[in-house]
Amino acid sequence: MTAVSDFLALHQGPGFVLPNAWDPGSARILEQVGFPALATTSAGIAFALGRPDASLDGETMLEHVAQIVSSVAVPVSADLEAGYGASPDDVARTIARAVELGVVGANLEDQVDGELFEIDEATARIAAARAAAPAGTFAINARTDTYFGAGAGDVFAETIERATRYVEAGADCVFVPGVDDPDTIRRLATEIAAPLNIVAGLTATMTDAPTLFSLGVKRVSLGGSLARAALSLVEQAGRELLESGTLGFLEGALSYGQLQRRFGP
Repeated sequence: MTAVSDFLALHQGPGFVLPNAWDPGSARILEQVGFPALATTSAGIAFALGRPDASLDGETMLEHVAQIVSSVAVPVSADLEAGYGASPDDVARTIARAVELGVVGANLEDQVDGELFEIDEATARIAAARAAAPAGTFAINARTDTYFGAGAGDVFAETIERATRYVEAGADCVFVPGVDDPDTIRRLATEIAAPLNIVAGLTATMTDAPTLFSLGVKRVSLGGSLARAALSLVEQAGRELLESGTLGFLEGALSYGQLQRRFGP
């Protein structure tokens, strides 16, 4: 099987966790832990560069995605935000470039700056992505931000309508961030005619992966949560050093030698 088919096959199983790396080091650690596939996080990559989320251009993002892909042997899906461009053709070019870099799939959002694209426009962007990477060669994860503050009115109905259109346009999976109500998640998994991706750790109510799988979710991602946890440790360590000069933050840390071995040939 190819890396792409291996990755697509994961969506047909009982459910899998897809952790999000932000640089080659985090990617190699996650690969060695044993995950069969990884994703990137646009937020984590931006944070590592000292920038806020959604502030990087497509060229910069793809440069860092390429470094992650080349650092591991497992399939990597990329967070490509809204596709980096105003038109469907721009999205197609972004996807084509990702395919060239060895990426096996991508998240594509249906919003920019908190504003949803009109459904026809959003659908056209998914269709353009599908045309740039024919079915079976690349996993398109269509993200809708209806529950992430951008939807209005009957958010569930709008989510289903958008998901249906995106799947008809060629999406392999549908990603609905911001929803954490178990009944709603179960209904989404039942009514969306494609595997459902839910992000864990993004909302105030944190639901673990086994529970999400029991609700019908097929793909659980973490978004920028691992990057946030790592950078939080840096901040906590810095405060400890500044305020007391103690080294409590090193308790449980991997040793220099252990990291040397993890990153060695």
